[in-house]
Amino acid sequence: MVISGIGFISPIGNDLETVRDNLRLGRHGLSEIQLWGNPNLPVRLAGLIQDFDLESTSYRDWSWPAIYDIPRTVARSLPPHGVYAACAVLQALKRANLSAPEFEQNDDTGLFCASAGSARFMHHHVEQMREVAGERGNPLGLVSSIAGTLNFNLASFFKITGSVCGFVSACASSSHAAGYAFDEIRLGRLKRAIVVGAEDVNAESLLPFLAMRALSSNHVAELASRPFDSARDGFVGAGGAAALVLETEEEARARGLYPLVEFAGWGQSADGFSVAMPHPDGKGLRLAMKRALADAGESASSVHYVNAHATSTLQGDRAEARALRELFQGQAVPISSTKGLTGHTLSMAGVLEAALCAVSMQEGFIPGNPHLVNPDPECEGLYLPRETLTIQPNVILSNSSGFGGSNVCVALRRLSR
Repeated sequence: MVISGIGFISPIGNDLETVRDNLRLGRHGLSEIQLWGNPNLPVRLAGLIQDFDLESTSYRDWSWPAIYDIPRTVARSLPPHGVYAACAVLQALKRANLSAPEFEQNDDTGLFCASAGSARFMHHHVEQMREVAGERGNPLGLVSSIAGTLNFNLASFFKITGSVCGFVSACASSSHAAGYAFDEIRLGRLKRAIVVGAEDVNAESLLPFLAMRALSSNHVAELASRPFDSARDGFVGAGGAAALVLETEEEARARGLYPLVEFAGWGQSADGFSVAMPHPDGKGLRLAMKRALADAGESASSVHYVNAHATSTLQGDRAEARALRELFQGQAVPISSTKGLTGHTLSMAGVLEAALCAVSMQEGFIPGNPHLVNPDPECEGLYLPRETLTIQPNVILSNSSGFGGSNVCVALRRLSR
């Protein structure tokens, strides 16, 4: 199975080339934000999206880059992150050299989505109804706000007939989407799958995490999102969209593509420990990594890089550090969390980071931890390079973890021409 197409609408760029350059140079995409116009809130930073204006609750006021052909009749049932998602998928399809007849009304093509829905739009539409005691409401309010909004809208827009499925497992959602898409192709039910994760970035999507004391209150971007650092104080929220096209190698090569990245396997597990906290020893994540390696036919000794889930929270990073230390047993495997650059994109994080890993594998480098100053003592024995390494990674693991102890690990492998 190969990754033949990638699309980005992200805090570090809205196209592959910009993302590649920022990833290699360690340039973050965190910006100042004031939520609900309240200067007293401690949260002042987020991973925002440039060149899109989706602030209004009315699609009529929105704007996005003219290169994306999204009819207004389609936008009227989308939330903001649905626009991001449509654009990311259009990019990925173009990269994969897939024309409309090869995915529209094609029973061999499926769509797998990850999104928490739009809290902002849900609140807006319910409040409109409440103000008139339920006597009127937006007929598209439901499909533009609930967690399945990407499934409904994108399947219709791209005329998907093979399958459509959505995943809601918090920050592991889009990794689950990718894993199950991989299995559907492996089982012969599909020849290709589009995988997309997307999130709004606004007060409604971010401030609930402030109530959980999960967000950083640091106002300096380079000090706010710093996974594994002993002085970290929470994550920086972010949004956008990322998309992958997965398909058999034969399908990709038949169109003249020579992909360098194989989606080699995946593994999942559950902590069975807490509704919101990871298992302190990282047992579940360690099991997911072992299962991914077994599925890919690899061993821990063959791994060249790990893109950690590490969000910059105290307990999450610490649990993952313990899992990694137990898995690698002193092996000096480069480990970094690209959330230091992008912020934490919540349910889209898994597919975004798998895409970033594919880029680093294609380009022959390993991202560093540019904001890391003093590693947490729990990271002793782990190799956490600060700078980008000019090393060709041939096997990469990408981790994701979500509420309730959902753990997913994706294994990627480099292909030769």
